[in-house]
Amino acid sequence: MSRPDWDVYFMEIARTVATRATCPRASVGAVIVRDHRLLTTGYNGAPRGTGHCSDVGCMMVAAHCARAVHAEANAIVQGALHGVSLDGATAYCTHQPCAGCSKLLISAGVRKIVFEIAYPDEIATALLSEAGVALMQFSPGHDMHE
Repeated sequence: MSRPDWDVYFMEIARTVATRATCPRASVGAVIVRDHRLLTTGYNGAPRGTGHCSDVGCMMVAAHCARAVHAEANAIVQGALHGVSLDGATAYCTHQPCAGCSKLLISAGVRKIVFEIAYPDEIATALLSEAGVALMQFSPGHDMHE
């Protein structure tokens, strides 16, 4: 049995985290790591104390679910709730972060984002570039240098 490299390992964890998603529109997972240590996880779902889309339905506004909190935002909130700094960390995301989540990741101090499924957002890409945050599409067998 061969051990997976760090990028494969953390992306597989992000995929597993995505299985907890409660919005039927997409199952998205995110894990934030530093120094090969898992700091936080997040998946898309309703805010704490509110009904899940899977139970009460989505709240659709302009073709987006307004009920669901994005996976990356939930991972950042988990860090805030538990006093875990994300400064200098890497985010592994099943999907490329949107502009809103990209702004949150930048502000939280995340320095690199590795994503699997492209969700092109010109604003997100421009902001990440301006902030010096590396954005890389996951490619098994290619070291993303976590």
